[in-house]
Amino acid sequence: MRRIYANLLLLLVGAVWGMGFVAQSTAMDAIEPVFFTGIRFLAAAIAVLPFAIWEQKRRARKAPENGPILTRKNLVNYIILGAILFSALGTQQIGLLTTSVTNSGFLTGVYVVMVPVLGLLVLRQVPHAIIWPASALTLTGIFLLSGGSLTGLTTGDYWTIICAVLWACHVLFLGRVLSQKDDAKAPFTLATIQFFTCAVLGLVLAAFFENVSWASVVAAAPEILFAGVMSGGVAFTLQAVAQQYTTAPQAAIFMSSEALFAALFGAIILGERIGFSGYIGCLLIFTAMLAVEIIPMLRLRARPQIS
Repeated sequence: MRRIYANLLLLLVGAVWGMGFVAQSTAMDAIEPVFFTGIRFLAAAIAVLPFAIWEQKRRARKAPENGPILTRKNLVNYIILGAILFSALGTQQIGLLTTSVTNSGFLTGVYVVMVPVLGLLVLRQVPHAIIWPASALTLTGIFLLSGGSLTGLTTGDYWTIICAVLWACHVLFLGRVLSQKDDAKAPFTLATIQFFTCAVLGLVLAAFFENVSWASVVAAAPEILFAGVMSGGVAFTLQAVAQQYTTAPQAAIFMSSEALFAALFGAIILGERIGFSGYIGCLLIFTAMLAVEIIPMLRLRARPQIS
């Protein structure tokens, strides 16, 4: 797959996730956040499972001498990815109890700036110099989005910022796993194991800490199906497929379009509005997201080729 097509797939992922913010928000009227996270990923896992089975059978027919499609190393990596994914989406869902869809979309998008920062701190990957002014822009944008005062940030906003850190960790680790030269690597299998891991963690924790009932599942069924099958089963699987053909920073920038789609759908469907300073904050955050990817690309293209 060409990189441009992979990036367009990731843009589609951003649009689906943007709509998913609305579904996640309205679901909180009927179901508690951790239970919702668990049940939505159970739906996602069931939706993707047939493709994972097909993937294993296809590989077994194509090259039976290569051994099992799922090695122990990959299984461990996929479970770790699932645990990180659950932590990120669980904190985001808790945040949506007390923040708006628009705020949640843009604050989650801060992970675009955090990806290279964490790459430096954890993987010793030196980021492009643009990351530092981009980080300053992001912090300024968050300040304005909160109404010009850090006390204006709700508890939900802080939960969402934690989500952004965890999501950056997921993008980095997923890129690292997908970059490994391993014949047993398979995106549908990866997605299915991720989702089942999320489902088990969510349902077990919800059983201990939340009110779990079939009535709440029925009441939130449309949101569960959209967040599970579309935002989860379809979008996360597309991410796993597309990110094999692009870089982690490029993946982050295209998926960050979910912030714009979240604001758009939040305004159209939920009638959400923010003040003028909030719009300026959103603009600064999105500018930082774009700068992190576009400026390094432009400088790379401008560099003279040595023949």
